[in-house]
Amino acid sequence: MTESPTTPLLPTTDRRRKALSSAWNDFCDFALRDNVLEVAVGLILAAAFSTVVSSFVSDILLPPISLLPFLSRNLDERFATLKHGGNATAKYNTVQLALEDGAVVMAYGTFLNKVFKFLGIGIALYAIVRLYIYCSDDEAIIKHERKCPYCRKKISMKAKRCFLCTSWLDGREDTVASVGT
Repeated sequence: MTESPTTPLLPTTDRRRKALSSAWNDFCDFALRDNVLEVAVGLILAAAFSTVVSSFVSDILLPPISLLPFLSRNLDERFATLKHGGNATAKYNTVQLALEDGAVVMAYGTFLNKVFKFLGIGIALYAIVRLYIYCSDDEAIIKHERKCPYCRKKISMKAKRCFLCTSWLDGREDTVASVGT
């Protein structure tokens, strides 16, 4: 028996088809909104950017730093043994050897490496934001704030009225109070 090309693989009722179509349309409405797509693209770019900065720190920045006299080898391999493992007289050359022996180690080199990566990513992102502001005259990314003199909450530097306590920030309330007394 040959099947016609229009025969579905799974027999479905009209009700199931409508439910599936409705679910698909709901998913498309959710997933293809502008802000969801922007966030998704931003996360993908951030992951790629993080990889590039991580490589910059590990492959370009840290090797010259490790040449400093007090850092005589690779920064990732700097560690302190807090408690020896099974072989108490062993001197460990790497973190991996110490961990395999059951020693308790403080891998401060790995921590310093991650701190340098974090600072590298932060500085690079700040430079990109400053470049964006310079090229577009849009200061929406870095918001300058000040404290409201009445409620002491942070508000925009450009605000004429506090959105929290609704006080006017141009001195209107001070002049009205002094005229009334």
